[in-house]
Amino acid sequence: MRRSLILIALLAGAVAAPAQIFTLSREQMIKYTAKNPFDRFPDGRPKVPDDLLEKCKGLSAEEVWGVIDHDYPNQYAGDFKVLHPGVKLIGRAVTAQFLPLRPDVNEVIEADAKAAGKGRGAQHQRVIDTLTPGDVLVADIFGKVENGTMVGDNLATAVYAFSKNGFVVDGGFRDLEGIFPIGMQIYYRGVHPTALRSVMVTGYNVPIHIGGAVVMPGDVVFGDREGVYFVPPHLLKTILDRADETHVHDEWTKEKMMTGKYKSVDLYPRPADPELRKEYEEYKKKKLGK
Repeated sequence: MRRSLILIALLAGAVAAPAQIFTLSREQMIKYTAKNPFDRFPDGRPKVPDDLLEKCKGLSAEEVWGVIDHDYPNQYAGDFKVLHPGVKLIGRAVTAQFLPLRPDVNEVIEADAKAAGKGRGAQHQRVIDTLTPGDVLVADIFGKVENGTMVGDNLATAVYAFSKNGFVVDGGFRDLEGIFPIGMQIYYRGVHPTALRSVMVTGYNVPIHIGGAVVMPGDVVFGDREGVYFVPPHLLKTILDRADETHVHDEWTKEKMMTGKYKSVDLYPRPADPELRKEYEEYKKKKLGK
């Protein structure tokens, strides 16, 4: 039922486009991401600057979650397998919505693709071929692993070549031995030798559902050991602004705890003793240069 409601929403709010059934028009993209403070791609997708994406590599999950949890609690997806634990995945979301194959609908998809001169290749290849540096392909294959393998080593190489990044798939992939050396980070549900079949791509750069998260095109993908966060662009500056102070707080608190002189309640979440509070404030001022 939930998947059906999502599809109905897409049907109501999206427009037909060559080579895939539905995508948001530029006007719709701007409307549904109206709080985006940054530039945009030609199709209207938010374009978070590269330098801010670089800064995100120094963030912790706590710093991300501490901001988005207040008003955006449905932006985290967990229970993924991670190809390279300890390696973060940072970039701008490009979304792909898969559904189980329905022949009459699929015929229209392929007819539209052929009419647009994009009939070669599989449907998901047409999405992969749109990727640009800094993008992260985020694909909803409804948790399917057997026959839900979005890429093998060849298409994984294409993803990495175009985006210089990895991907998130609520589904699977194949050719693990061939993909692992590429070094790209992947969040996935499983690996299986079967090819992708009995599915169709029904949406490209539309709102999708990944685990417990809603993903919009242009969201900042932040993946770490715990899982993946999909950050609305307008929240990113707040996260980054607070991160420096959080780093200083955690550094000071842990150093004090390691002395063995204090109980946790003496220091966390904030110093209890006025003298310790003063010491912390002076430490913070020195570290932040304020």
